[in-house]
Amino acid sequence: MKLIVGHTNMDMDCLGSIALAKLLYPDHQMVKSRFIHPVARDFYNLYNDYFDFLTTKDIKNVRVESLVVVDTRSSKRIEEYLKVIDGKPEFLTVYDHHPSDANDLEAQVTHYHDFGSNTTILGLELMEKGIEINSDLATIALTGIFADTGNFTHENVSVEDFRVAYYLMNCGADINIVRRYLKTLKEEYQMHLFHDILNHQISKYINGHLILFSYMELEKQVSGLAAVAEKVFEVENPDAYFAVFSFAKTSSSIIIGRSQKEAIDLNYILGEMGGGGHAMAASVSLKDKYGEGVLDFILAFLEKNLEPAVTVGTIMTKDVHSVNEDWSLLDTSLFLESVNHSGAPVNNANNEISGFITLKDIMKARRANQMHAPVRGYMIKNVIQGNKNLSMREIEKLMFGNNVGHIPIVEKGKTIGLVTRTDYLNFIKYNNHTDKIINAVALHT
Repeated sequence: MKLIVGHTNMDMDCLGSIALAKLLYPDHQMVKSRFIHPVARDFYNLYNDYFDFLTTKDIKNVRVESLVVVDTRSSKRIEEYLKVIDGKPEFLTVYDHHPSDANDLEAQVTHYHDFGSNTTILGLELMEKGIEINSDLATIALTGIFADTGNFTHENVSVEDFRVAYYLMNCGADINIVRRYLKTLKEEYQMHLFHDILNHQISKYINGHLILFSYMELEKQVSGLAAVAEKVFEVENPDAYFAVFSFAKTSSSIIIGRSQKEAIDLNYILGEMGGGGHAMAASVSLKDKYGEGVLDFILAFLEKNLEPAVTVGTIMTKDVHSVNEDWSLLDTSLFLESVNHSGAPVNNANNEISGFITLKDIMKARRANQMHAPVRGYMIKNVIQGNKNLSMREIEKLMFGNNVGHIPIVEKGKTIGLVTRTDYLNFIKYNNHTDKIINAVALHT
């Protein structure tokens, strides 16, 4: 027998991967996990006729000539299949995109790529082989890609994810169905829980990172908690969010984590507690822990293990071009033009910052025919400034809260650096990869 399986607790990306794997391996039969993720259950029911899954009962004691595994490289995550078949599969092929999966399957062929979606890996192979995809299959696959990339917003989204999505759209994928089944909060109890969390959340800076926490006690575990956590994370936009749910009936808890920083690796953090997932989205079930002590536990762990956040001192432009308050506006204009800057800090006779001048300020003097006037008469005197230890969130508030494009970084009255919109955009572009930030800043300092 030849089989296609995915990980236990199948999600949208797993279903999309299985659907495309069936096209690549038409002589293989698909097998359903005993567990389907709540978010994917309705979607699976919609396309139940297409999938035509076997169950684990159907493959009990059968000899497997070929096994195709999608969306995992971990034997533990396909244990429900391995323990019922007769011996080991004769030939094993794996498709996976999880960088931190156990990778303990003895596969003859492994297709691994760190794409946003596992479905993308199989989609690329179909494109290369010129295998046609009908509109239903394209819709199933596209839903998997949208789900696992967070609508193309997650950290590991790749060009390949967009390429395959474009291809699937051209194959007739129905974006209306994708949108409908990726709507996160469908149930009334989810909306109530969402609003309860918003009213009882707590936030804390830990080593420069803004971390959001919530703790809720429920009678029993219900489906859709991850969707609620995702929506809170989207609305509040912290660096990371940890939602703790404790269940009275079973005296157990679950922690659901979301992150938008590479420095906050949730797969590592929650993996230390026996859970896992992706660097930006992970969870852990704690069967023997209940109550607010779970929240205290994750808080203490973060305070001890979380790497310090990137500060302004890392990303600021250090080679600052300043002007003197006694310079004429004409000389200042020529100087700014020569260094290709739109503004500069202004120093007094003691070489201490006393203001800031921009080309817009100089234009006012030009219109008034005052280009020979000294800088001090037209400079901004109440300068918005910062220090090198500010977090990027704090410098962001200064920049956008005051509608300025330059923030001088000052120490003991002296300008030691400058944060510009370009510095900030580089920080966003390189997405907290500190080594890349340093290299980017070095290019223009």
